[in-house]
Amino acid sequence: MKMTLHIDDGLLERVMDATGASSKTMAVDLALREMDRKAKLVKLCAEGLGLGPEELKDAVDPAYDLGELRRRETPVRYGRKSRSR
Repeated sequence: MKMTLHIDDGLLERVMDATGASSKTMAVDLALREMDRKAKLVKLCAEGLGLGPEELKDAVDPAYDLGELRRRETPVRYGRKSRSR
């Protein structure tokens, strides 16, 4: 979907630097996916999962690399569709 947005230039640049995004579109896509992930996590945490604090702490492998998991996500491809003539 194509749209016009007013985004703080400094913020967008910091997001691109932090994520390694090669385009503004990629940076916005990554930021939206991260916010969606965090919202889902907040919802799960609010529900409690029926686990106590120690059980939750033990449920996550200390070697877990969330950054690597995100790098493996299939990127969304944006661009123009070819026009049939």
